Amino acid sequence: MAVDATDGSDGPQETSGHSNEPSSRPVWAQSTPMQTNGAGSRFSSISGEGLAAFASANFRRYQSARLAVIIGAEAQAVAVAWQVYSMTHRALDLGLTGLALFLPGLLFLLPAGHVADRFDRRNIILICYSLQMLCTSALLIIALGGARRVELVYAVLFLIGTGRAFSGPASSALVPHLVPEDHFVNAVTWGAAIFQTANILGPALGGLLFTLPGFGFERRVAGPAVVYLFTLLAQIFFLARVARITVRLGRMEHRAASLDVILAGFRFVRRTPILIGSLSLDLFVVLLGGAVALMPIFAQEVLHTGPRGLGMLRAAPALGALCMSMVLARFPLRRKAGPKLFAGVAIFGVATVLFGLSRNLALSLAALAVGGAADMISVVIRSSVLQLATPPEMRGRVSAVNALFLGGSNELGEFESGLTAQWMGAVRATIAGGIGSLVVTGLWAWLFPDLRAADELSAEALRRSQT
Repeated sequence: MAVDATDGSDGPQETSGHSNEPSSRPVWAQSTPMQTNGAGSRFSSISGEGLAAFASANFRRYQSARLAVIIGAEAQAVAVAWQVYSMTHRALDLGLTGLALFLPGLLFLLPAGHVADRFDRRNIILICYSLQMLCTSALLIIALGGARRVELVYAVLFLIGTGRAFSGPASSALVPHLVPEDHFVNAVTWGAAIFQTANILGPALGGLLFTLPGFGFERRVAGPAVVYLFTLLAQIFFLARVARITVRLGRMEHRAASLDVILAGFRFVRRTPILIGSLSLDLFVVLLGGAVALMPIFAQEVLHTGPRGLGMLRAAPALGALCMSMVLARFPLRRKAGPKLFAGVAIFGVATVLFGLSRNLALSLAALAVGGAADMISVVIRSSVLQLATPPEMRGRVSAVNALFLGGSNELGEFESGLTAQWMGAVRATIAGGIGSLVVTGLWAWLFPDLRAADELSAEALRRSQT
């Protein structure tokens, strides 16, 4: 539930070279029927409301690049896991790969947000993914050389995590400038759909490439090396497409780094009830209701389906989310955003309880798919609120705060699931977590009336709700 499926939501369009002259309305709340991109070309009209965001050439370039690079990253994750396990044959070392990727996000959270607001966001993305290319090349060299030192892999993963720590806030802050506000929710929905599609295709493609026969000198290009070559090609495609994006924002934050400037994102979130409410709602629901870490136990001991069933269980939430994103693209969320957010979270909790109670594979898959679909509603609304309720010059730092909530809920959620399952068993822990999610949903609806009453997903409407 805490995964940011949009890689940055979408909001009001800003042109490159935008004037800093004051106006009667905040620049982040301004919109016009037709807006121009950084190259000065107008957004073309498009027939079919479900594809409205793709009228923007910059949005098409970014999302096609993003689809390729996420598929490459997911395929690479499969290869890294197999490579590390073949080196050490210890489950603990697999867990350390996740820690190596997570730590940079925690260490560089504050400077990453400031950098995203201080410098050209497109250039930050290009620099970070150039670093990703170097890291993938290093993994390829390790694989071809037959090195058995797992510490080298961890060092590379730490650098990959560092690149992600800085590219994440920059990406989140860039995307709102690629489409006009009228197409905002549609763009968020398609971003989520692309993320889910890549998360389904990437691991499957990585496993397929891993099993291909070797080629090259003495057939040394085999296994993880083949996957890393594919990831390199995906990264090259990403860089080429992003380099063609014409929006150039320059500096949004003109003040130099200081503790006051860097912490501005935390202060803004704290004093904006609709933001702190939506972020903390997702955080606590995932802490209590996440069951991903326990799926191997359900597959082996509850449903008795083995590895094949585990793969189906892991895919079910993504498939549900993908189907819901297609529905939302055709029938966008226009009004009553707050009630729909709480309804989606409540359905997620009910689906979690049903999954815990189920002893039938088909019913379990259906419960997970419904939970994934409900989660997609939450993702689209939360991502929309995050960007539209935040001024453009603050989006990098606020996105960094969001990344802290996301990372914390994912990592701590898995720990909480394992701890409670060890204490009361996987089934009871999952049922209790689902019930806890429902309790949090009701409590947050009472504590955050502004979030509960949120109606239209637009900068103007969200601005009025904060006054």
